[in-house]
Amino acid sequence: MEALDWIVLALFFLLMVFIGTWSFKQIKGTKDFFAAGGRMPWWLSGISHHMSGYSAAVFVAYAGVAYTHGFTLYVWWAVPVAIAVFVGALLIAPRWSRLRQKLNIESPMEYLSTRYNVPTQQLMAWSGVLLKLFDVGAKWAAIAVILNVFADVPIAVGIVVSGAISLFYAAIGGLWADAWTDFAQFVVQLVAGIAMFVIVAGKLGGLGSVTGIWEQLPPDHSKPFVGDYTIGFVLAYVVINFLSYNGGTWNLAQRYIAAPTGADARKAAIFSGLLYLFWPLILFFPMWAAPLFYENLADPTQSYSLMTMDLLPAGLIGLVLASMFAHTMAMTTSDANAITAVITRDIMPVISKKYRSLSRKASLRFARIVMIVFVGLTLLIALNANSFGGVLSLLITWFGALVGPISIPMLLGLMPAFKHSDSTAAIVSWVGGIVTFVLVKYVFVTGTALLVASPVLVSAILFIGIGLAKRGRPVRPEVEQLMEMLKADSALANTGTGAGHGMNSNG
Repeated sequence: MEALDWIVLALFFLLMVFIGTWSFKQIKGTKDFFAAGGRMPWWLSGISHHMSGYSAAVFVAYAGVAYTHGFTLYVWWAVPVAIAVFVGALLIAPRWSRLRQKLNIESPMEYLSTRYNVPTQQLMAWSGVLLKLFDVGAKWAAIAVILNVFADVPIAVGIVVSGAISLFYAAIGGLWADAWTDFAQFVVQLVAGIAMFVIVAGKLGGLGSVTGIWEQLPPDHSKPFVGDYTIGFVLAYVVINFLSYNGGTWNLAQRYIAAPTGADARKAAIFSGLLYLFWPLILFFPMWAAPLFYENLADPTQSYSLMTMDLLPAGLIGLVLASMFAHTMAMTTSDANAITAVITRDIMPVISKKYRSLSRKASLRFARIVMIVFVGLTLLIALNANSFGGVLSLLITWFGALVGPISIPMLLGLMPAFKHSDSTAAIVSWVGGIVTFVLVKYVFVTGTALLVASPVLVSAILFIGIGLAKRGRPVRPEVEQLMEMLKADSALANTGTGAGHGMNSNG
């Protein structure tokens, strides 16, 4: 990296700090901190949802897949995500905003105590929070590796610097800071991605290379399904992504919760889905073309980084590095905000009564302390990643396995068709999904598609099946009332207050 690249990267970090400082003035209480006061514009919510949905892994692990397998990367990753988000726009996204309107929720776990019961809510909350510690820690370590490759910055320094800056704007500015930094990071990514696309296309002879490269690449690179990336694998990912991108990944649910109305949440989801459908065609083109520049790379995951350093002029290298930072920071800070919301709103009030009656100011102060502690712990995990060895990767794998079993009760619990699936169904489906994952991964040792799909399919079958078996029994009045509430937006939503009568409000 040259001096101009460092200047660009420094300006990027300063922009993040400025946004955090500005957002601080918008935060009056935890409702602003966790849900942007229910006032986030649909276009900002959509961009933030999109940016919070993937990290620097796109430029490393996914670049490796593009190098070795080609176009299938778009088919198995971008298309399933887009489909999942579009379907969620119709079925799920508006209900998150209505939960805030009607129940005054600030955390995606908060409504589960009404929908099921407190033990079920606590099971889902604790399992997600504990494993997310390691997931976020791994993301800090990943972005530090990229900084080390580009600029020879020591891993520990990269972890501390990126974590400290992210913690600063996230802890003082809450979800508003997350969303506006996501927007700024989206602009940086857009400029960097288009610059990379234009330069690579120019090196290959112009815009005709967009379709022409496939004749020069190995035949399999133009196929939609290659190797392990089969139709079954893609279908499995559609199911997993439906659960994850519509709220199973808690920080993505927050983007919908923050929308003023259900209609705004639906528009945000559609916008995010369109970005997932079209933007990767620009972003992935240099990755697909990489074998034409570097034959037989020993480590294909380095392909995008090598192209950046070899093809881009000074200044643009720093911009591309900033865009890589942007993705990981968008995920880590939004994860931190979501986890803090769950701890502050769902876990601590159950542990101690004193957290149920905190003043607005005290509740906000406590939320910031929780975020600082959580991010601090993830940074310690990242700094000691080598010490964890296989344990860290094991726990990350387990987090991936838990997404489905946790998401099934969360998302299907929002829909009237599954109102007979009670707390028993939720807990049994959670346990069944975990047991299935253990059996498929460690006993039967099957292919990737089955490993990804089986836990969530078993969870879904158990959750739905138990509900069907109980169809003859009356549903609890609270659940009937909840289903009725979620049918339409609140009359107060259009006033901008987003107020609700608050069945489960604690600050």
